[in-house]
Order: sequence, then C-alpha cells, then structure tokens
Amino acid sequence: MEHTLSSTSTLSAARSQRATAWRVAIAGMVALSVAMGIGRFAFTPILPMMLHDGSLTLAQGSWLATGNYLGYFVGALACMAVRGDAARLIRIGLVATVLLTAGMGVLQGQPAWLLLRFAAGMASALVFVFTAGWCLHRLTELGHAALGGIIFCGPGLGIAIPGLAASGMVALGWHATSAWIAFGVLSALLSAAVWSTIRPEAHAHAAPAPAVSGTAPGLDAPTSALTLAYGLAGFGYIITATFLPVIARKVLPAGSVWPDLFWPMFGAGVALGAFLSTRISLARDNRSLLATAYAMQALAVTTSIVWPTVAGLALSSTLLGLPFTAITLFAMREARRLWPHAVPRLMGLMTAAYGIGQIVGPPLANRLFAATGGFNASLAVAAVSLVAGVATFLVVKRVAPARA
Repeated sequence: MEHTLSSTSTLSAARSQRATAWRVAIAGMVALSVAMGIGRFAFTPILPMMLHDGSLTLAQGSWLATGNYLGYFVGALACMAVRGDAARLIRIGLVATVLLTAGMGVLQGQPAWLLLRFAAGMASALVFVFTAGWCLHRLTELGHAALGGIIFCGPGLGIAIPGLAASGMVALGWHATSAWIAFGVLSALLSAAVWSTIRPEAHAHAAPAPAVSGTAPGLDAPTSALTLAYGLAGFGYIITATFLPVIARKVLPAGSVWPDLFWPMFGAGVALGAFLSTRISLARDNRSLLATAYAMQALAVTTSIVWPTVAGLALSSTLLGLPFTAITLFAMREARRLWPHAVPRLMGLMTAAYGIGQIVGPPLANRLFAATGGFNASLAVAAVSLVAGVATFLVVKRVAPARA
C-alpha cells in the first residue's frame, strides 16, 4: 500500500513538474514574441504604411532601423552589468515594450521616433537575454530542458502574425499610427497573459541573474570563438532580412503581392525551426548543430543571389528563418556549458556581438549597392561570413572537444 501511494505521489509530482515546465516555456515564448517579434520587428511591415502616409522618407526609416539596432546593442551590453532578479527584469522590459510600441502611434516626428526605437531596442535586448536565461534555467530545474526550443518560437510568431495583420491593415486603409497603437494593445494583452508565470519568487534567486553568478571566468578561445561566430550570424542574416523585399520588387512584376509575403514566410520559418529544434537530442554537440544552422542560412542567402524568382525568394526566406532562433537556442546552450555560473553575462556579450553584426550589415550593403548598382555583392559577403561561422565551429569542436 505504501509503495502504491509513493508511486502515485511520484507520478503526480512528475505531471505537475511537466505542466509547470510547459507554462514556463509558453511564457518565455510569449515574452519573446512581444519584445522581439512586435517591439523590435513590427517596424518592418509598418514601415511601408509610414511611407505611404508621408510621415517619413525611406532614408529616415533607415535611421529608425539603425537606431533600434544600436539600442539592442547598448541593451545587450547593459545586461552584462545589470543586477537584479531575472523575472523582475523581464517584467520591466515587457512594460517598456508595450509603452514604446504604442508611443510610436501617439508621438510624432523623427526625433521622438528615433528615441522610441532606440529604447525599444534596449528593451528587446533586456527581455531576450533574461527570458532566455531564466526560462532555460527553470526548465533545467524542472527536468524538461528539451522544451527550450518552444521559447524561441516566440520571435517567429511575433514576426509572422504582425506581418499578416499589417497586410490586412493596409487592405482596410489603416494608417500607421493606428497600427502602432493596435500592436501596443496586443503587446499589453500578451504580457498580461503570462505575467503571473514570470514572477519573482524566493527560490528564483538561483536563476541565472548576474547578481548571484559570481566572478565570470576569463574569455578563453572557445568562448571568444562562440562570441565572434554569433556576431557573424547577426551580420549574415540582417542584410537579406532587410533588403529581400526590395530585391523582390526589382525582379517580380509590378503589383505582385509576393514581396509583402516574404517577411511572414520568414517568421513562419523561424517558428517552425524553433519547434523542430525541440526534437533534437540534448546530447548532440552544440557546435555541430550551430555549424549546420549557419550552413543553412548561407545556402538561403546564396539562393537569393542565384535564383531571384518567386520560388527562389520564397525558399530563401524560409531557409533563412528555419535556423534563425535555433541558432540562438544552440548558442545559449553552449554558453551555459562554457560559463554555467555566469550565463547572463556571456549571453549579454554574445548579444552585443550579434548587435554589432546587425549594425554593420545595412550600411555595408548600402555602400556596396552604390558601388555596384545591386545587392549581390553584399549578399555574397553575408554568405561568406556565415561560411566563416561554420568553419569557426568546426575548428573549435576539433581543438576543444566538449567535456562530458
């Protein structure tokens, strides 16, 4: 009888832990959907609406995008020094994202918008770094680390859904101000839905917050290589993600609806890739997984060069999206392996490197476009950078095998 009661109790506890793990994973997914998908990337489908409204020029829109990338970089650096409970910091970032997104529809003028986009970049970095660290830590505690991939479905869903919604808004004749406010309201509703799950608790001090992580180890060769390669990923994807719609409009017939669908395709690929990553065994070497993901993105960029048709660009968008957040998941797992007691600090450093890659990408593409009259040169540089990332991981795996 005692054995039966014990077995029943154990089974009940296991079910409870699994349910809690799913709540944590979904909360992380929603948080990243708000901060990354909406707070950061909703600008992409809304930009054409702002241009149509005459509220800014394409050059001004480019500055707003650059300001957001710079804010993401600064926010990532700040995460290396921020001290506090991870769940509380996530909440702060979500509230900031709601206000900054809605603010784009309330305030007017380039200076105000530039400040809002810069701050939104900082908020997205804060939420990303601490959500990734907090969720992966909690899932490991609960014995369900494999659910980590669910978290990274968030950015993909946050890209695809607003992208499709923006297309509907355009069809209905909405102005950009209404779109920003609508996405601000959506962000508030989503944040409220997961607020109770992402809550500071007494035992949460064991989460990977910098305040309790102690002194971080020095940057050795594997850690430096991971950080550098992660920066290459930021550079490699941003050129295609930024200019693919422009390229599409050059090669497709005027009035084609396809250019507006490549961004949602990218988002759908991101979400699908993140989900599929949960099916990959945790026993696999992270460096091998990262090398494969980088190779897939290199193929995506190359496809947009050699096959500039609807089918080719659709394939390129999907291939670029599939490993997008899977790269982040595998990189963060590797960060946890390398710096288990200072994960957010290494995540902050890596995210800063990623941010630098994003900042460098568009200006370089503009310079090469001015010199060559096309995007193929910049896309080729992006593809080469991703191949360099592949080589980096393969070399590090060979010279520094993972310890069991």
